Amino acid sequence: MGKNDGEADKPKLKRKDYENELEKLQVELCHMQEWVKATGYRGVVIFEGRDAAGKGGTIKAIAEKVSPRLFRVVALPSPSDRQKTQMFIQRYFEQLPSAGEIVIFDRSWYNRAGVESVMGFSTENQVKRFLELCPQIEKYIIESGIQLIKFWLEASMEEQERRFMARIEDPLRQWKLSPMDLESYSRWYGYSRARDRKLEATDTDTSPWHIVRTEDKRRGRLNLITHLLSLVPYERIKRDKVKLPKRSSTDAYDDLASLKGRRIVPEKFLSFQ
Repeated sequence: MGKNDGEADKPKLKRKDYENELEKLQVELCHMQEWVKATGYRGVVIFEGRDAAGKGGTIKAIAEKVSPRLFRVVALPSPSDRQKTQMFIQRYFEQLPSAGEIVIFDRSWYNRAGVESVMGFSTENQVKRFLELCPQIEKYIIESGIQLIKFWLEASMEEQERRFMARIEDPLRQWKLSPMDLESYSRWYGYSRARDRKLEATDTDTSPWHIVRTEDKRRGRLNLITHLLSLVPYERIKRDKVKLPKRSSTDAYDDLASLKGRRIVPEKFLSFQ
């Protein structure tokens, strides 16, 4: 898949403009958080997409200014030997939200129709059965009172290559590259077919997929968060202004002097400008 018409000529969003817009959206996420807590709302947000599509950065932008107790990020590792003997979706069900909680899945049960399918970790019958049952399972989740929101992040083949090369050359990002990532890179069209098959079977009116173009990561993040806010029926909760209480001085003492002789970390950057 190439870039959208005109996308190649569109300038990248400047960092300052991006940060200004992101801050506004993060303020709204904080308002939404108060509503989630007050109403006992339960939500699940699924992030799927190819490697380097921007899932991790977008999730970080959502979660960095809100409480991890209310916005819980779940990124499950490969199943253990015990989990492999359980129902496939069982370990994901254990992560579903309680009242006043939003769970963000960084990859989800859709692994069965994605990486497992493409890499041969699941059989064709297992994938077919999963795609048949998934809409019914999601309908059950929704009817239990949980709002289920599914995002698919999509960037072009050329952009994925650019991001992979950036990871290879940057020691701060090399940890993001695994042998599985490199193998997935070589199977672009296999993942495209798996994506199309997954969307065909599970993009329903009850539980739709929302496709987000992430050719420009910054624009993609802003577009996704804006859409997420539009999907959750939150309202601003009026709160009383917080006032700091007076500190008691009845037991006052020189509490800094009492640290003398302890192992104080050297202040090497004291004069750093």
